[in-house]
Formats: sequence, structure tokens, C-alpha cells
Amino acid sequence: MRILSTSGPLAAIKAASHEFDGLDPSPADAVSWFEETPGRFRLEVYVHSEQDEESARAVIGHAAPELHVIAEDVRDADWVAMALDGLPPVEAGRFVVAGAHALSNVRGGKTKIWIEASEAFGTGHHGTTRGCLLALEGVLQKRRVRNVLDVGAGSGVLAIAAAKKGARALAIEIEPRAAAIAAINVRQNALARRVRVIAGDGARYAAAKRYDLVFANILMRPLIRLAPMLTRATAPGGTLILSGLLQKQEPFVRMAYENRGMILTRRLRRETWSTLVWRKPQRS
Repeated sequence: MRILSTSGPLAAIKAASHEFDGLDPSPADAVSWFEETPGRFRLEVYVHSEQDEESARAVIGHAAPELHVIAEDVRDADWVAMALDGLPPVEAGRFVVAGAHALSNVRGGKTKIWIEASEAFGTGHHGTTRGCLLALEGVLQKRRVRNVLDVGAGSGVLAIAAAKKGARALAIEIEPRAAAIAAINVRQNALARRVRVIAGDGARYAAAKRYDLVFANILMRPLIRLAPMLTRATAPGGTLILSGLLQKQEPFVRMAYENRGMILTRRLRRETWSTLVWRKPQRS
């Protein structure tokens, strides 16, 4: 594993980062950017082979030729933890997400969610996860949430956040390893009685009942493909929160859900990502 890094002005860093968004397959295992010092930003790209490194360098060079890229070796077993270790707690409304070391320093009336760095997606640092947490915060300001479905649960952070506020949640994750990590996170947060984690596609579980809040933080294509199921799973008057899509992909996802009678009530944008909040109309 290698990490490619470069620093520069925001426009150049964003241009280079965005260049990876439309690549399928991408030479990068992970891409992130953040503010390093006031007015200066840093891009980090993780690659798995020399060929991927050459391709990633070409992508950055095409988008922002003024950036100077340096490369370092990273041990494969440690790269996720290394990328996240030492990051500050993520605050999203009343929620704060962090590892145990960082949570111990959090003060005030925040709802603490204990998520350690791991292979499973969802530490709160990504714009999609934070967008979903902020959307949940908005829902909780208006009403209580009782039954939650989290499709593509990753680390389980969204189901855990809802359960911390009194809900019962079903977290579905297709990747067995990620589901195992989510189950660990549920136990660490002392929520084993309120959150159930299922490994698999979960279609029959989602079809079995209606939920007053449904999360799906996945990707554009599965969001569109799962529109019928996610719409049915949302109870009349309930809320559906979708994320994992780029801002430029919004029109395609909106069409899929508007055609099924869902009403868009809120849109949150973080970095290049969008989170869409929908309401299912009440039926007479």
C-alpha cells in the first residue's frame, strides 16, 4: 500500500479529488482532502500497486498539474487506522462520533457514539455519514423516532445514533466483515437490545414491516435500484434519508423517488456529496 499526498490551494486540491469521482474502476482505494493550515489544503490518495500509483499520478497531473505529489509506503494491515488515528471527534448536531481515546475528552450534553477506525465505512468523517447524522438531528427536532431501518449500515453508526435517542433499529449490511464490525460497535455502545445487525441483502426483513425512519447511505445506482423497496419500507408519514451520491447525481436519484410519490423536504451538501431527506405522504 502507498499513500500519495500533495498540498496546495483549495481549487487545485478539489479539482484533483473530483477527478477520481467519475472513475470506475478507480486506481485509488481511498481519496480524502482536508484543510492543513488556513488557506492551504492537503490531498491524500491510497493506492495498492505501482500501476495504480502511476495511474493516480496521471489523474492528479491532468486535473491540477501545478501540484507536486510525494509517495510513502504504508503497511497494508494498518492503513485504515493510520488514516483515521488522531482525527478529532466529528460533531453533527447533538451527536459526536469518535474512538474511545477522543470521546474521553468530549464534554457537554452531546450524544457520544463510540466508533473505532476499522475496515467498515462510517466513522463520521465522510461527508455522507455526517450529512445523514445532521438529517437525523433535523428529524429529531420535530418528532420522536421509534422504528429505524439502516440499509448498507457499514459501521452501524446511523442505527446506533437513532438507538441512542430511543429508537429500535435494524441494520442491514451486505458485507459479512462489515456486519461483524457493526455488531461489535453496537455492543460497545451498549445497544444490543435496541439494534439488530443482519449480514446479507436483507430484502425480506425490509419488506416485513414499515419503518418511520429509513436510512440508505450507499451509492447512486443501488439507491435507484432499491427505490421500490426503500419506498415501501417507509411508513406513511415517515422519513427516508438517502446519501452516498455526488451532487451531480442528485437529479437521477430524485427522479426515481419523486416518481414513487416521495416528497423531498431537505437537501444537505457536504464537500462533493449530497444527502436527501424525503417524506412519504400520509394515506387516507
